[in-house]
Amino acid sequence: MKRFFRDLLRSSWVQRALGVLAAEYLRLVWLTNRFSYDPANVYDIVEPSQPAIFAFWHGQHFMTPFIKTKESHRAKVLISRHRDGEFNAIAAERLGIGTIRGSGDHGGAFHRKGGVGAFREMLQALEDKWNVATTADVPKRARVVGLGVIMLARESGRPILPFAMVTSRFIRLRNGDSSTINLPFGRGAVVGIDAVFVPPDADAETMEKLRLQVEDYLNEATRRAYAVVGRPEGALG
Repeated sequence: MKRFFRDLLRSSWVQRALGVLAAEYLRLVWLTNRFSYDPANVYDIVEPSQPAIFAFWHGQHFMTPFIKTKESHRAKVLISRHRDGEFNAIAAERLGIGTIRGSGDHGGAFHRKGGVGAFREMLQALEDKWNVATTADVPKRARVVGLGVIMLARESGRPILPFAMVTSRFIRLRNGDSSTINLPFGRGAVVGIDAVFVPPDADAETMEKLRLQVEDYLNEATRRAYAVVGRPEGALG
């Protein structure tokens, strides 16, 4: 019986149904939350920097498709090849976001789960004037920025734009990523911090310094975002 349900969940029609339901639920959350932006003119600041690498913590990723507000904001997001990533990819594409399938940074082990191919695809997307959105943290190590996003910025020459996107009403999952399921009928906040540029000749010491800077910016953005919606405790975990 357990195998039956596992195979059922892996079937293409169930994955598609889950993806469509997830997309429409997230659309409901977006439409029923009153979002504020910090800084208020964030789009005026960001647009000249595009294409850019939008970085956020894993677990805050569900609402990020809605940062795309114009057709000119072309974006692709990195989504795992794991079976759980399939309906996430379907949901993202239904919400108008392109997808790149592969693994992120496993402590520098980009050969795992299609990591090398995904890295090349992200570089090509940036060269083709697409924004690239990706979680910044190392899988299974929440709130620790991996070198992957730093390497992507170094090789592409594009800036990293760290940000947080949260809602006042949420359910926090008890998983390693402290993921939150955003709920409708509340307040939301999008908080961006300064862009991070990685020189093309950055050595290991410089890359480590910039990695820590991105980590600090993401933590600061998360704290500020939850403070804006009146849930400062939400930044913990």
